[in-house]
Amino acid sequence: MPSSDKPTTTDEDPGAHDRAAPGKAAADTALLEAFGGVWGMVDTTVPGLVFVLIYTINRDIHSAAIASLALTAVLAAARLVRRQTLKHALSGVFGVAFGAIFAMMSGDAKNFYLPGMLYTLGLAVAYIVSALARFPLIGVLLGPVLKENLSWRTRNPGRFRAYTKSTWAWGLILFAKSAILFPLYWWSDATHLGWVKVALGIPPFLLCVYLTWIFLAKAPPPIDVIAEMESAEKAEAAGRTAPAADGAPSAADGAAPDAVVATGAEPRPRGQARHRR
Repeated sequence: MPSSDKPTTTDEDPGAHDRAAPGKAAADTALLEAFGGVWGMVDTTVPGLVFVLIYTINRDIHSAAIASLALTAVLAAARLVRRQTLKHALSGVFGVAFGAIFAMMSGDAKNFYLPGMLYTLGLAVAYIVSALARFPLIGVLLGPVLKENLSWRTRNPGRFRAYTKSTWAWGLILFAKSAILFPLYWWSDATHLGWVKVALGIPPFLLCVYLTWIFLAKAPPPIDVIAEMESAEKAEAAGRTAPAADGAPSAADGAAPDAVVATGAEPRPRGQARHRR
């Protein structure tokens, strides 16, 4: 196997552990941020909690839906004030908006949770299919965040295995969550479904993130392909500005023949005296 295909290990390079430590710390931080972090959990969980709480108290779909949608808008505005990304907040806004519309139009409070349930089931299927296709979705999502892009597929087999395991974990856990919620949607009431869905909001997510962190912590560090490209560009630029290679004619060496051509005089042997008039 070529050396570029082998992951770096601490046994081969004693200083690899020290160099990999900052990279792993950055990867751990990026991992949590990639999945939304603490505020992402708030955006996706609290509006559903508000809906089921208000609906349990007054059994009014409209007031519960409007309150949850208003709270989602407030959370998105708070992200704007803190200058945070709106990616996860917008997904929460659209999810709550679709759920509120379905619930109010159908008159069935259970439909408030249906868009989120369908999204979870679709995501579970996507994770499982991508793992079977040997193109794990977790690697596709985290590769750009960790500046390794898709280098893990051909140059870092340890991370390829870790991403595959992580993708299987996400797919199976989300599929198990769907297997619990859909029977409740069909056979239980809206209050029961709502409280179970809220209870299953954060724990499965934390379990998925934790397993992903475990798998990646045991894998080789990511290959920073962005830094590699920048180094290659700098080396190329330095090569273009390097001095002429040894043996190339200098300006002084080329001056005499040019002068002979210009004057039409024949060259004199070295040491011959110049005749005076």
